[in-house]
Order: sequence, then structure tokens, then C-alpha cells
Amino acid sequence: MARKPPPRKPPDPGKLDRLVAEARKAQEERARSYREQALKILPWICGRCAREFSRERLRELTVHHKDGNHENNPPDGSNWELLCVYCHENEHARVEDFKSGSEPESGKSAATHRPLEKLGELLKKKGGTG
Repeated sequence: MARKPPPRKPPDPGKLDRLVAEARKAQEERARSYREQALKILPWICGRCAREFSRERLRELTVHHKDGNHENNPPDGSNWELLCVYCHENEHARVEDFKSGSEPESGKSAATHRPLEKLGELLKKKGGTG
């Protein structure tokens, strides 16, 4: 005789919501921690556009992870650079463009056409006939 499996508990609809909320909260706490550290040890200047930030505008300065790993937060700040929100967005967009192959540095070969290659010869001919 086959045995029946034990009855299953109905899924808890709030469990996933709680897990997501906990994960977001933990990530926010980590981000706050490395952001505070970065602001203590790095000058309040955007690493791309060199814009300086005062305490009043500090919310516009973000921490960029050079290697893209938000879990890599050495206490010396060697994986961080401070970028303004505009440069930070641009940096991430460039990375995505590069991945998709739409940015020039994606490995496409350089142009080979040389429009002025024969200019020297033409000038010699003109100088010799005139």
C-alpha cells in the first residue's frame, strides 16, 4: 500500500516580502557603513568631473566600487572612488554599453583608411612641375 505524503502547510505570503525587506535593510546598512568610511578618508571631490562638494550638497556624492563588487569594502578605501551622481550614472552606463558592444572600445578594429597618405607625392609632383 502506498503511503500518502504528509499534508503541506500553506505558503506564507508574507515570508518573501520579509526576506526581501531584510535583505534591502542589510544592504542599506552596509552601504551606509562604507559610505561613511569613504567620506571620512577621501576628499569630497568627484573623481571624474572634479566638482567639489560642501556638506550641504554631500548627498549628491556617491561611492563607486572600482571593481564593481559592492561587497569588496577594504577599510583603506582602495576599491572606492567618490563620484557625483551624474558621473556615477555615466560610469555604470558606459560599463553596460561596453558589455553590449555598442561602445568603440569593445574590441572593434580601428579605421584603416588613410585619406592623406598620398599627399606627399602630390605635393612633390606639384612642386616639380611649377
